[in-house]
Amino acid sequence: MSELTHIGADGRARMVDVTDKTETDRVALAHGYVRVSEQAFDLAVGRETKKGDPIAIAELAGIMAAKRTADLIPLCHPLPITGVKVDITPRVDRSEFEVVARVKTTGKTGVEMEALTSVSAACLTLYDMLKAVDKSIVIHGIELLEKTGGKSGMYRKSAT
Repeated sequence: MSELTHIGADGRARMVDVTDKTETDRVALAHGYVRVSEQAFDLAVGRETKKGDPIAIAELAGIMAAKRTADLIPLCHPLPITGVKVDITPRVDRSEFEVVARVKTTGKTGVEMEALTSVSAACLTLYDMLKAVDKSIVIHGIELLEKTGGKSGMYRKSAT
């Protein structure tokens, strides 16, 4: 494994200097899951709770979070995000939701953290929207599925 880019030779944290990197189109895809009780699942799928439509609000939260990633993750560069799409799909057989985020930019550094932050915020928002009826909600499996662009090129998570 190569050296950690956010740690300098002196062992201190640093923001990576991307000045000399080439701008390329970059895309990252991440996902995660929110497992809930049947009651909470039915409320969410019905898209109407006292707080509003949990799925629509969580998708919006994911979009907003992608745009604010540099404010949340200390060494991330603020990026001109050119596109964010968040999809939340009910998985009836497991009483859970799959949250998928695709983030795009043209820039000197990738959008993996933006995609992961997007998924995380959408999952947490589902939790917040449904916690009144289910205290045992489980958020799990948040991971990068693929990324394109940049010097390291294409990454795709291998099937397990």
